[in-house]
Amino acid sequence: MNKETDTTTDVRNVVIVGSGVAGLSAAVYAARADLEPLVLEGPEPGGQLTLTTDVENYLGFPEGVGGMELIQNGKEQATRFGAEFTHGTVENATLEERPYELELSNGDVLRTRALIVASGASARWVGADNEDELMGYGLSTCATCDGAFHRGDDVLVIGGGDSAMEEALFLAKFADSVTVVHRREELRASEIMADRARDHEDIEFRWNTELEALHGSQEEGITGATLVSHPDGYPAEKAATGVDVDRETVDVGGVFYAIGHTPNTEFLEGTTVDRDESGYLHTRTDDAGRATTETAVEGVFAAGDVADPHYQQAITAAGTGSMAALDAEAYLETLERTAETTLEIPL
Repeated sequence: MNKETDTTTDVRNVVIVGSGVAGLSAAVYAARADLEPLVLEGPEPGGQLTLTTDVENYLGFPEGVGGMELIQNGKEQATRFGAEFTHGTVENATLEERPYELELSNGDVLRTRALIVASGASARWVGADNEDELMGYGLSTCATCDGAFHRGDDVLVIGGGDSAMEEALFLAKFADSVTVVHRREELRASEIMADRARDHEDIEFRWNTELEALHGSQEEGITGATLVSHPDGYPAEKAATGVDVDRETVDVGGVFYAIGHTPNTEFLEGTTVDRDESGYLHTRTDDAGRATTETAVEGVFAAGDVADPHYQQAITAAGTGSMAALDAEAYLETLERTAETTLEIPL
C-alpha cells in the first residue's frame, strides 16, 4: 500500500476490486469525491487491456495508445487525486452486515462501507503452444479491438458459438480470409448467426479441428498455426490418449480466441449478490427505470466486464466505472444523512 493501513480496524469508504479501466475510472471519480478509495490489484493488474499492444478505438487517442500505457496513465491519474493501490486477491466476501468484510488470500481482512466490483472477465484460452508469448502479438481475444490490424491477412477464429460467429463476421470486413476452427461438426451458435457466417463468401470452416500450436515471434507477430483434426471430432483429446490425428501447419497472420469469458466473481459465492449461470453480476434499474450499477446487495456496485457479457469494450467498462463511483458516492451520502437523522432523534 502507499501508506500503512490497519486492515483489522480501519473501515474504508470505498474498496474497488479490480484495476482495469473500469476500476481505474471508478477510482478517479471516487478519489475526486474525497472518498479515498482503495483499489485492489488482483492477479492480473490492469486487466485484459494489458494484453493488447495497441488500442485504436479509445476516445482521445487519434494515433492510438498502448494498452499498458493507457492503464498506467489511469493509475497515475487516480493516484494524483488520492486513490490508494495495493496488491491483493479477494478470497471471500462477507456482506450480511455493514461494514462489509473482504478476506484476502494473504489472510488480511478489509472492511468497507461500499464495494465496487470491477474484477472483470478473463478470456478463456485454448492452451496451444506459444500462446503466452504471442498474446497481443497477432493472437487476440477481441476482434472489435484488434481486427483492423489484420487488413489483408488470413486469420483463424477458434470457437463455435455466437461469439465466434460475430468475431468471424467482423473480421471478414478487414481480413483477406477468415477460417473458423471448431472441434466438432456442429456449431453451438444460434441458427441465424451460423447461417450468416456460412453464407459469407470470405468465411470458411474447419470441422473436427483444433489449434495445437502458434508460430511466430513478438517481433514478427503470428506467421502460422498447427491444426490437428480427426473425423470424429475433439482431436486434441484423442491425440493426448495416443490416437492418430492429422496435423497441418497453415500460414496465417492472426488468430482470435472466441471460446467465451469467465467473470471473476468466485469470491462472491455464498453472498446474496445476484449472478447469472455464467457468473456475471446482475445490476438493477432505479424507480424511474434508469440503469444503475447497483447489485442486489445495498452498497455493492458492479462495473465493467464483470456485469457485461455483451459489449466488453474498454470504453464501456470505463463508463460503468464512473457510474459505479457516482452510485457509491450517492449511497454513502444517504448513509451519512441517515446516521445524522438517527442521532437527532431524542431519547
